[in-house]
Amino acid sequence: MLHEGLPPTRFATTIAPLMSKKQPKPSLRPNSAIMLDGPDRAPSRAMLYPTGFKTSDFEKPIIGVASTWSNVTPCNMHIDLLAQEAERGANKAGGKAIIFNTITISDGISMGTEGMKYSLVSREVIADSIETVVGCECMDGFVAIGGCDKNMPACVMAMARMNRPSVFVYGGTILPGCITGDPRKLDIVSVFEAVGAHANDKLSDKGLQKIESCAIPGPGSCGGMYTANTMASAIEAMGMSLPGSSAQAAVSPAKKRDSREAGEAVLNLLKRNIKPRDIMTRKAFENAITVVIALGGSTNAVLHLLGMASAAKVKLSIDDFTRIGRKVPVIADLKPSGKYLMSELVAIGGIQPMMKTLLCAGLLHGDCMTVTGKTLAQNLRSVKPYPKGQQIIKSLKKPIKKDSHLVVLYGNLAPEGAVAKITGKEGLRFTGNARPFDSEEKAMKAILAGKIRKGDVIVIRYEGPKGGPGMREMLGPTSAIMGAGLGDDVALITDGRFSGGTHGFVVGHITPEAYNGGPLAMVREGDKITINAEQRELRIGISKAELKRRTNSWRKPKPHYQTGVLAKYAHLVTSASEGAVTDTKLNLG
Repeated sequence: MLHEGLPPTRFATTIAPLMSKKQPKPSLRPNSAIMLDGPDRAPSRAMLYPTGFKTSDFEKPIIGVASTWSNVTPCNMHIDLLAQEAERGANKAGGKAIIFNTITISDGISMGTEGMKYSLVSREVIADSIETVVGCECMDGFVAIGGCDKNMPACVMAMARMNRPSVFVYGGTILPGCITGDPRKLDIVSVFEAVGAHANDKLSDKGLQKIESCAIPGPGSCGGMYTANTMASAIEAMGMSLPGSSAQAAVSPAKKRDSREAGEAVLNLLKRNIKPRDIMTRKAFENAITVVIALGGSTNAVLHLLGMASAAKVKLSIDDFTRIGRKVPVIADLKPSGKYLMSELVAIGGIQPMMKTLLCAGLLHGDCMTVTGKTLAQNLRSVKPYPKGQQIIKSLKKPIKKDSHLVVLYGNLAPEGAVAKITGKEGLRFTGNARPFDSEEKAMKAILAGKIRKGDVIVIRYEGPKGGPGMREMLGPTSAIMGAGLGDDVALITDGRFSGGTHGFVVGHITPEAYNGGPLAMVREGDKITINAEQRELRIGISKAELKRRTNSWRKPKPHYQTGVLAKYAHLVTSASEGAVTDTKLNLG
């Protein structure tokens, strides 16, 4: 087999000296040689001398370093330094690294505004931009460094599309915020929930200001098992980042070392001709789903893993989450539903000991190849168990929940599926009176004005991939509900999606979305809505005849945007149940 006889080391850190022109070794330079070799390519080489190239560099593999650095958000404000470390690693291993940037946006800052419509769109823009640079500049391999919700799956989507040796680096988790004299460990969700408490006179202006000024202490991604940490864990479980990459603080020496070693690892992958689609197999995606469930991860993982699978040409559906979820328990007591932050999981060893436990229980595919050039089982062989007495990761025999918290629902409100996050703490069934709102803003206004009562089911529609467009996250409304003390008594359903920081009785990704004439558009004030996690159903309490009558009288709203990126996205994007991707249903004649 291709991968037999691998060295016992983590991965090779150097490549063999490049051959002379008489003895070329094209396997290490399958793309850059086309751009740089021969007298006719002198103009290309001339353009690179002023960027720092030496004559000898033109015989080395060109390794891109895709950096998502930006001062737009603390999640990514340090990634320029990590990119430099990756550059050093690639150069040390015998390559010639070139750093380039792509965009990022901030969910946490734009949440609840029109700007949030660009969030999911940015995933496609980032994947497109990395593909564009790697393809145009004929790079032989690359490192991609992401630090926030959308740029992380975007990086991996670009890797899958290009299928050139590549490694993902997670920017790392943030450290908790704190207020002097207050034992609470704060994060961004603390601020959102404080807004709800303030609106209900449970928190003073001064108290709100204290929380907002102390919750975010420095660089790194949101600190619970929210979307960033969920996706970092999923990508590591899939084998596309180095072991331990998902569980490192953004400001730690470990993260710098991880970045350097990622640069080195790309050269090892080039030597061995191991490409992303060799790693991103169906089994690898099943490993990622398993780890996401065990960690109690974000509902966004469903959307992003479907999108990544589409890019890798792997068949994956929302029903795979149900199938795997029947046998995988939730064992991590992490925020938002649990007690602990990612930084605390880092302190006891990260996700590797948990993965070894899952592997030993037969819940992971150990034969999957990874970016180390070794299998998952080989990577985990020497991993030590968690320290005795730790409370963050429970045993498989005494889990937090015996099966998945990610529940795919069907029914007359979601004939093509919906995704619920049911940890068990919310209960398994909710029936209430529909309170429909045609935008997030309208729902948020009603919540903050105290117009939502116990037993209500808030319905937020026309927020799907096409209808929003962009499928906004509903962290503002769900946090306001929690802050108002209604978390146990109110449910929220939407064709939008949720932040990884959301908790409570919530259902998102409802398909077909309202803008496409889905049943969600037909809901009226006071209709009985039932969410049944045990039966995996989402239903409206009206007859088929009444639903048909309402559907026949419904008229599709005009699109919010006629030009620009949001209009293009709305035109191209697929359903949430298909990953909300933009490159699979093109009319190619």
